Amino acid sequence: MGGPGCRGSGATFQCQRCAVAGVQGCCRAGSKSGRSLRICLFPLDIMSSGDDQQSQALAKPTFSEVQASALVESVFGLKVFKIQPLPSYDDQNFHVCISRTKDTTDGPTEYVLKISNTKSSKTPDLIEVQSHIIMFLRAAGFPTASVCRTKGDNITSLMSVDSGSEIKNYLVRLLTYLPGRPIAEIPISPQLLYEIGRLAAKLDKTLEKFHHPKLSSLHRENFIWNLKNVPLLEKYLYALGQNRNREIVKQIIQLFKDEVMSKLSHFRECINHGDLNDHNILIESSKSAFGDAVYQVSGILDFDDMSYGYYAFELAITIMYMMIESKNPIQVGGHVLAGFESIIPLTTVERSALFLLVCSRFCQSLVMAAYSCQLHPENEEYLMITAKTGWKHLQQMFDMGQKTVEEIWFETAKSYKSGIPCD
Repeated sequence: MGGPGCRGSGATFQCQRCAVAGVQGCCRAGSKSGRSLRICLFPLDIMSSGDDQQSQALAKPTFSEVQASALVESVFGLKVFKIQPLPSYDDQNFHVCISRTKDTTDGPTEYVLKISNTKSSKTPDLIEVQSHIIMFLRAAGFPTASVCRTKGDNITSLMSVDSGSEIKNYLVRLLTYLPGRPIAEIPISPQLLYEIGRLAAKLDKTLEKFHHPKLSSLHRENFIWNLKNVPLLEKYLYALGQNRNREIVKQIIQLFKDEVMSKLSHFRECINHGDLNDHNILIESSKSAFGDAVYQVSGILDFDDMSYGYYAFELAITIMYMMIESKNPIQVGGHVLAGFESIIPLTTVERSALFLLVCSRFCQSLVMAAYSCQLHPENEEYLMITAKTGWKHLQQMFDMGQKTVEEIWFETAKSYKSGIPCD
């Protein structure tokens, strides 16, 4: 595994590839059977080239735990005590525990190392804006992570890795680790759904005050996860095969074109988090005076899907993901809607599109999960989380129809105004 042109002596050295990458102390020297060993922690085969589809699959970083530890130490100057991978979609995340030193006696000891995929790493302005939004929201009282600075006092670092045939770049960030359990792990009460709706609205409302010279980077024209780009799903439909699911998705895409696209100009624009799913919202519990468990949000994760969108988009995305683990998924929308509208009441036009927007988000999640599983079969368990119940929920909504589902949602939301919310 040792790279060509390695130089140096003693316990550590810097090989030629790591000199290009600007990584210090990532190579190790030792001996075995009297022979000198020099091992680079960034081997030539960390990423390999292939056909177009393979190249897309390999856009996701594949750093080992040893390599990730070396990054934390070389870029952020923190001594790693323990590190383990975290589930992720197309980036790579690690839970990092650091050792206390005389310079880090007061700071946090747990972090998340985020290594962006090669495609995202080509948009440093966007990642910079996302990082500043995380800091802005934390300052505004939201439970977001703190962004750690590099030894060079930057909030990101661009790592270059020579794969043998080309040099690939990865943007690296370090955030504080947030406490709590994903909301997916508990039964969600109507009251908690209401609070999640309020949280989504408050977040979007607060971001109206956010300013940054590179804010225009959030206008992501062909970003597949922005709801306005639902028609782009058509080129990924082959991943579903020929079945009823595919036919439902095709019909929803057409309805989106016919009934939603023409309304977008009447929607109110805002910055969307864009991924308030049941694994990106953390909660902690405490005991009420009556001994019941009371939950409160302790963390908001994953700002990588942020873009300019609309209030109605954020609400629809939140409703869809809160439905995933619910035993009464159709009832969910009304509670989340009530919470959202306690901060930002929807207009008549926005309300009229809500059903199709929720269906469309199901389509985005389910189609892209199927497509991504073809690229990353090793990550199927994580990628298919939504699909476990998502197809069933989408089919149920589709079969019940817009009018019936809207009546349930709107009546539930209305009941909060009378002070007697529906279960």
